[in-house]
Amino acid sequence: MDFTFTEEQQAAAETAQAVFADIAPDAVPSPALTPGAVADDLDRALWAHLAATDLLGLVVDPAHGGSGLDPIALCIVLRASARALARVPLLETGAVALTLQRYGPAATAADLLPRVARGELVLTAAAHGRTGHDPAPLAVTARRDTTGWTLDGHTSAVPWAHRADRIAVPAHTPDGRTVVALVPGDHTGLTLADQYGTHGELLADLRLTDVRLGPDDVIDTDGAWSWLHGLLATGTCALALGLGEQVLAMTSEYTGRREQFGHPVATFQAVAVQTADRYIDLRAMDVTLWQAAWRLASGATTALPAAADIAVAKIWAAEGVRRVVQTAQHLHGGFGADTDYVLHRYHAWAKYLELSLGPAARHEEELGDLLAAHPFA
Repeated sequence: MDFTFTEEQQAAAETAQAVFADIAPDAVPSPALTPGAVADDLDRALWAHLAATDLLGLVVDPAHGGSGLDPIALCIVLRASARALARVPLLETGAVALTLQRYGPAATAADLLPRVARGELVLTAAAHGRTGHDPAPLAVTARRDTTGWTLDGHTSAVPWAHRADRIAVPAHTPDGRTVVALVPGDHTGLTLADQYGTHGELLADLRLTDVRLGPDDVIDTDGAWSWLHGLLATGTCALALGLGEQVLAMTSEYTGRREQFGHPVATFQAVAVQTADRYIDLRAMDVTLWQAAWRLASGATTALPAAADIAVAKIWAAEGVRRVVQTAQHLHGGFGADTDYVLHRYHAWAKYLELSLGPAARHEEELGDLLAAHPFA
């Protein structure tokens, strides 16, 4: 299969590389996490720059002021952003925007998407236990009456919720369907409590009590939530790939100049074998990512549903990024454990991405269920 990027996708990659080239990863978690601090954990200057270079409108339809590209283009930009550990909700905003564009009410899309493209809105999603080992049940319910919807319930580990203008919250209806509610971040009945991910960054615990929404604030279309969840999982794989590539580059540079017994440690066979193994991990992460992104972008039908390709990509992303950062810390020696050196931030972010939307074991179980349901695939 030919995964060569189109001219538009390649242009997005080049723009993203230029934007993120000057972003230096922080050696410490966000200053917003310091008790009593008021600093914003969202890099507003970078967010504005992304809007000015049209990257925030990359997947938004031209009718709404965007470029009209697909999930592949979004993953290309996410890959570049992860190399700098950029503090911007590109994944969540892009995934929710794509879902709204594909499944949402036309009036809501016309209202929100142009503002997303201009960088005026931050969107995020409550993906239910993104950092947990076990799939958390949907704990939010949605009831509809003649005037709109009422939401009640609780969900946790929501990234960027404290900064988001809209939070996409999946909720159960009495008839067993799942809808996606676009809840304003300051809505009456919504309360946020601080939580922290394994990367030390700010998340939120959400509680919804008698939250009233209008008909156009809820995406009540079959497939919307599974599409959004698939986008988030695939985007997480793109982040893991970009992070892993940067860490391997850091490791190659360090072992090339670090000497022992009068020779660079990169010339030692044991070091070369370990870095070669990690390179293989990254190439497997690369090809499975683009397979999953292609399935989402094209809607192509095969013997197995797209969820199988997404599961394979997430298995490789979770296992691969963990091995890459562990090897990097080992080969960096004492520097790998020094919290004044930025490698430990990559390690913390890698653990967060490994567990986001479920670790490898959960996706292996899901893949097994899909194979059992499609025995002749």
